[in-house]
Amino acid sequence: MTKKVVLVTGSSRGIGKAIAVKFAREGYHVILNCARRERELLCTKKEIERLHASSCLSFLGDMGDFPTCKKLFSQIRQQYQSLDVLVNNAGISYMGLLQDMEPQEWEAVIRTNLTSAFHCCKLAVPMMLSAGRGKIINISSVWGLVGSSCEVAYSASKGGLNAFTLALAKELAPSNIQVNAVACGAIDTEMNQWMDEEEQANLSAQIPAGRMGRAEEVAQLVYGLSSQASYLTGQVVKLDGGWV
Repeated sequence: MTKKVVLVTGSSRGIGKAIAVKFAREGYHVILNCARRERELLCTKKEIERLHASSCLSFLGDMGDFPTCKKLFSQIRQQYQSLDVLVNNAGISYMGLLQDMEPQEWEAVIRTNLTSAFHCCKLAVPMMLSAGRGKIINISSVWGLVGSSCEVAYSASKGGLNAFTLALAKELAPSNIQVNAVACGAIDTEMNQWMDEEEQANLSAQIPAGRMGRAEEVAQLVYGLSSQASYLTGQVVKLDGGWV
């Protein structure tokens, strides 16, 4: 069988890296992407290449910028001719009062967390339609379901991504393309390293599972969703240890 191809945005570190490595271990050709962290992106690429399981293409560029996104997809078509799985993982956060947030900071969060998913889906869907199949998995957050004080922009972007998932799933279901999302809770990645040990302990105490999640657990769920039968679509699956 021809190896399948996956694109994971925001895959230089954290959840995105774990997802990319998981797909590589499963024999997929992997396309890595991030906006700025070139050194970390290349380190992830080398790690995947050491697995000797598949090829790996890395692309440095902001998927929130449509011309840049088009350049990436041009390379994908040239090198692989197809795309089986798209994982929209690129994301940034902002913590602070809404009244203190500058318009450009709001725009950066929406551009990175939501607009990038639109760009990638717009360009991936025609390739999937040609193949007659495809999987799109959006990495969201529980804050997109319930909201978080002092994270209004982040919550809005993830709430939008959840609605985007539900609507696009209905649009693409007749074409055998499934769209789902993973709403992550507190995951032990660099994004949460601003907390000191006491704050992390207090957070873990609020989670029924008694701990933060691991990036590898997100990767396992994402891979599972990509392997599910075509009847599973339009779902926002919480992965939060029972927190929300």
